[in-house]
Amino acid sequence: MGWSINRPTGLTYHRPDLSTKGYTLLTPHGDASSYLIDIDGRVVHRWTFEHIKPGYGRLLDNGNLLMSGSRLDLPPPPPDEPTKPPPPFEVHVTRLGGYHTTLVEVDWHGHVAWEYENPFQHHDFFRLPNGNTIVPEWVELPEDLHKAVRGGMKKPRERLPRLLGDDLVEVDTDGKEVRRLHTWKLLDPVKDPIFPTNRRWEWTHVNAFDVNEAGDIVFSARHNDRVGVISGETGELTFKYSETHGQHHSTWVDDGNIQVFDNGHDSSRVLQLNPATSEIVWQYHGVPANQFFSGHISGASRLSSGNVLVCEGTSGRLFEVNRAHEVVWEWINPFLNTNARGRATVSIYRGHRYGVDHPALVDKDLSPAQFGNLNQLNGLMS
Repeated sequence: MGWSINRPTGLTYHRPDLSTKGYTLLTPHGDASSYLIDIDGRVVHRWTFEHIKPGYGRLLDNGNLLMSGSRLDLPPPPPDEPTKPPPPFEVHVTRLGGYHTTLVEVDWHGHVAWEYENPFQHHDFFRLPNGNTIVPEWVELPEDLHKAVRGGMKKPRERLPRLLGDDLVEVDTDGKEVRRLHTWKLLDPVKDPIFPTNRRWEWTHVNAFDVNEAGDIVFSARHNDRVGVISGETGELTFKYSETHGQHHSTWVDDGNIQVFDNGHDSSRVLQLNPATSEIVWQYHGVPANQFFSGHISGASRLSSGNVLVCEGTSGRLFEVNRAHEVVWEWINPFLNTNARGRATVSIYRGHRYGVDHPALVDKDLSPAQFGNLNQLNGLMS
């Protein structure tokens, strides 16, 4: 989807009688800061990071912000030159989307409370009730599996490195590994091939996962268009869905169903699936369909009201939709930054909304007046 370079930004639409009150957390790509905005689209708090390039964050129940990111002292990835020998694993991962080196937990004032370094972690993370944290980690596939995986694209004369799969690694509060799940052991190299237009660099590309109270893990494997569920009791794959394309942000919702942002080929949609039947129980798409599209990144979060907060990532558009498919709130990113390739971007990986009673927000100064100049500069004042 294209959009006007002169489009309005900030809060562009609001139905106060139908929206879900709270504060929305977002981290624009290329920005050094993560922002919290109120329901009127005004910045009320900002965390700025000096030692990492922030990627994506969530507020925790302990009141802190957990943020993924990459160290700023890393050299840039090498150019893609297919005639040269395949790069070593440590270099190969730096070329991949969603690459991060660091997970950092900060308090309201940005002071570091916890930090975990892993140069092979990427995309997502989950903080468990016991304080442990799970991250996806790239791993090289065994040679026999590397050869067995079907699909994917290879350029002429290209010498490819070993295919990568994904482990889910749980670490304790000291950063010590306590559990490792091999997602690549749960899929079939023939029945779950790499989509034809994806490079043969990764087999699965797990870009999202979520854990329910029973310990069951739902995950999104973007490169082979699969959404799966790993049993928390047995570690086996108990559900697999293949009717999405390039999907992101697979999550559990309160009714036991699974919600997925389906990026799609030329239009996107939000799906809610019954894992017992694979039935689509609710979905949202644009009208016309291509009015809503993000070819990569993006997400959707079920809110306490039953509404869904959608992040159309590439356009930097956040909007809330109710069960009747009505858009009731819309905010468009005014923060223009530069991505890793030196190009202008307004993209956002995901957004989350938190109720006014969230532990991180209680007794905090959430007045937009403290960011008056910032709000006026970026057209955020209502």
